[in-house]
Amino acid sequence: MRMFFSLALFAISFAAAAAPRADKISWAHGGKDFDGYLVWNDGSKALRPGLLMIPPWYGINDNEIADAKTIAGKDFVILLVDMYGRGLRPANPDEAGKATAAVYADPAMLRGRIETALATLRGVGKKAPVDQKRIGAIGFCFGGAVALELARSGADIAGVASFHGNLKTKLPAAKGAVKARVLAMNGADDGFVKVEDIANFQNEMREAGADWQFVNFGGAVHCFAVPEEHGTVPGCEFNERAYRRSMHMMRDFFAEAFAP
Repeated sequence: MRMFFSLALFAISFAAAAAPRADKISWAHGGKDFDGYLVWNDGSKALRPGLLMIPPWYGINDNEIADAKTIAGKDFVILLVDMYGRGLRPANPDEAGKATAAVYADPAMLRGRIETALATLRGVGKKAPVDQKRIGAIGFCFGGAVALELARSGADIAGVASFHGNLKTKLPAAKGAVKARVLAMNGADDGFVKVEDIANFQNEMREAGADWQFVNFGGAVHCFAVPEEHGTVPGCEFNERAYRRSMHMMRDFFAEAFAP
């Protein structure tokens, strides 16, 4: 009985020790401080791929931290990226719209911020078990647009996956500039992404010579992969089927991108 009790305590202790963790990490760019989170399961010390994860327009909050833990699992170390700066955490669609508009208005600043976040992930050292040879990025809505801008900038990473991100850009990729593989996933009925936006994006990727994929999920609209965004604005709805398929597709995409 005593042995059984000891084993039970050990199992409980191990489960607690192996729980997903989210450690606050800060960096600076352009005179601003930014506060993100390193998210991973510390049940193993084995190196694993690192992913930048750029949230939707509300930025970092408890929901996004929970989502990062789910996606990270035992497979990734995630840097949950702050794109707004310390203290700016939108609480409603009006505030979120103003925050994203300010970032979109200055493409060079946008790229500088996400490139600094990438440098932060590359510099975590012993803080988290990141395999520096396997780095990628994912983003949702606004975050998807930021992830695509990182690819357009020529970042030397394995891949970028965008979930219902804005496809427009003020700085189209130059020929030969896109080093990362690109996966852009879109809701086929997304009212925020126009037919011409899709055509322009595809032509841009072709002309850049990128290794790219574009996927439309039938019956899905904007926010299909973000449960907490459901109903926040008209035309923004979670779609469980598209979410599940897009997550499988993202993991298959990175399994190939990170392969030796």
